[in-house]
Amino acid sequence: MSYGDTLGLVGDPTRRQILELLRHRPRSVGELAGEMPVSRPAVSRHLRLMKDGGLVVDHAEGTKRIYAIRPAGFRDIVEYWSRFWDEPLRRFKDHAEGGDT
Repeated sequence: MSYGDTLGLVGDPTRRQILELLRHRPRSVGELAGEMPVSRPAVSRHLRLMKDGGLVVDHAEGTKRIYAIRPAGFRDIVEYWSRFWDEPLRRFKDHAEGGDT
């Protein structure tokens, strides 16, 4: 996926809320739905989109699917945003070390 695709996926507030919950620990659809103002089927749809986009992974535990964040899925977006910070941070470091006045 490209950074644009990833941005599109995380642009949705419900998906961001799911990611915030998964950031703390892997969870089942039922656990996620119990902490959100949307239905269980809606949570499942959002998770399916994020799984297809490579942002989350899942595995079976009995009859449940447990979802977790897939850090590698965020690589494109991290690389995109770091283009905006790498050069300014380098200049700031140079200035702070007295190499730039």
